[in-house]
Amino acid sequence: MQRALSTSSNFANPDAAYRMIVEAHRGLSDEDSAALDAALVLLLANHIGNLSVLREALEQAAQTLLNKASAAQ
Repeated sequence: MQRALSTSSNFANPDAAYRMIVEAHRGLSDEDSAALDAALVLLLANHIGNLSVLREALEQAAQTLLNKASAAQ
């Protein structure tokens, strides 16, 4: 059974989840912050364990960047 990417919040307290991520980056250099993000992405990708869901997430993330770049012009 293929799972679809869930884009709605699955957190009981999404603000707390956001704060947790922000706090994990507090005090880190840009390089260390990027390394933390990369490590987190790999851990969560492994947790998902589904290539089609991972592919969909990557495509949506890339589209978000493209939309942001277009809006900035």
